[in-house]
Amino acid sequence: MQMRMIVKPFVIAAAAVLSVVHPVRAEVLRADDTGFAIEHVRTLDATPEAAWTRLVRPAAWWHPDHTWSADAANLSLDPRAGGCFCEALPDGGSNEHLRVVHAAPGRLLRLDGRLGPLQPLPLTGVMSFELAAGESGSTTVTLRYVVAGPPGSALQNWAPPVDSVLGQQIDRFADLTIGGVGEP
Repeated sequence: MQMRMIVKPFVIAAAAVLSVVHPVRAEVLRADDTGFAIEHVRTLDATPEAAWTRLVRPAAWWHPDHTWSADAANLSLDPRAGGCFCEALPDGGSNEHLRVVHAAPGRLLRLDGRLGPLQPLPLTGVMSFELAAGESGSTTVTLRYVVAGPPGSALQNWAPPVDSVLGQQIDRFADLTIGGVGEP
C-alpha cells in the first residue's frame, strides 16, 4: 500500500514534467462507417526548417515494420507537388504509399493516398504535416490523416490501428529531432 502511494505521485510528476518539455496530443477526431480523422501533435526541439529536413527523409524515422520491404532504407520522398512517398521493393518492384499534393518547406507537407492495408480499398485519404514555429526555436508538428469511403466501409474499425501506427511514426520522427535535426 505504501509503495502505491509513493509510485503514483512520482508517475504523475514525471508525466507532468514530460508534457511541459514535449507536449503530446493524439486522438481519433472522428470515426464512423464512412471515414475517420486522426490527429497527432508533437513539439520538437528543432526549427521548422530543421524539422522539414528530417520530415522529407522518411527512411530515417519511419518504422520498418510498416513497410512492404521490412526496410525503411527503401523509402524515399520527393517533396514537390506530384512527388512520391515511395518504396523500392527487393524484387525490383515499387510501391507508392502517398503522393505529394502540396509542399511548402518548413510549413506544410500534404499527401494524398491510402496507407498499407487501406491501399486496395476504394477510399480517399489525405495526410498533412503542419509545422509551426514555437518559442526558443521549437516547432509544433501536427499530423492529420483523414480517410473517407462509401457507406458500408466500416472505417470506424480501421481508426484505432491506423491511429496507433501513425502515433508510432510521429513519435519516431519527434525522437530523432530532439536536440536539432541535421543529418539523417
